[in-house]
Amino acid sequence: MKKQSMSLLMILAAFFWAGAFIAGKYSVGTFTPAMLTFLRFGFASIIIFVILIVRQPEDWKLKKDELPPVILLGLVGMVGYHMLFFEALKYTTATNASMVVALNPMVTTIIAAVLTGESLSIKRMGLILIAFAGVVLTLTNWDLGMITRMEMNIGDLIMILAVLCWAYYSVLVKKHMVKFTPLKLTTYTFVCCTLFLTPFVVMGSENLVAVKEAPLGAWLAVLYMAVFPTVVGYLIQQMSIKKVGASKTNIFINLVPVFSIVLAFVILNEVASIQKMLSSGMIILAVFLYSRENIRVEGKNG
Repeated sequence: MKKQSMSLLMILAAFFWAGAFIAGKYSVGTFTPAMLTFLRFGFASIIIFVILIVRQPEDWKLKKDELPPVILLGLVGMVGYHMLFFEALKYTTATNASMVVALNPMVTTIIAAVLTGESLSIKRMGLILIAFAGVVLTLTNWDLGMITRMEMNIGDLIMILAVLCWAYYSVLVKKHMVKFTPLKLTTYTFVCCTLFLTPFVVMGSENLVAVKEAPLGAWLAVLYMAVFPTVVGYLIQQMSIKKVGASKTNIFINLVPVFSIVLAFVILNEVASIQKMLSSGMIILAVFLYSRENIRVEGKNG
């Protein structure tokens, strides 16, 4: 596959991931965060498990020594992040949530530096500060007095916790990936998430009522999140990493908040102020330059 075609596919994947914010915002009014996470990864597990068996017929079974890291990663990255993600969308906008999530690469680097002692360059630290400043301005709508008055939206704060959760998961993945293929690890973390949430979903009477009374639109939103951002987006990402490398692939993630803003405006009627657009631009530009810096550094080390 040509690099140009791979780039177009990654743009499509970024669009799918942005759509998850819209679908999540739409469906949190029908299902609980636990139920949404269970349904999303339940459907995704079935699809990706079949893909795993087809693509790795000789190495699809989980070995005994592979179980502990799968459980840890499933709980932190799938259960933890996604339940916080859906809980945050109950209170904040899809636009705000996508802006916070845009910080994932930077937060991951900070956590990795804290845990491994790796130093950060002055340029990287500067870009991190610019991005964080953009997030603060976006979430406060340029009214910094909201911080001292403790008036921050609870959904935005929950989304920050979700990002911390995902960043820690990313660091753990790098540590444990030597034991797995990416497809196998992702498949079993999906399955772990589904199995862990099963008793909580079954015991919740409100979940059963929601399943019976959910409108078609809510089910379509769940299926969209399971198929396109989760399975299709992941497979495209893995193809791109194999073709052009991880750093060049991650640059396309910077398009997610851009698509999210547009989709939120068109579908959810979320209108962003000029100030919020400016601060969002700060985040997107800082993360883009940060990603380019990662490529430059890796090129020197490679």
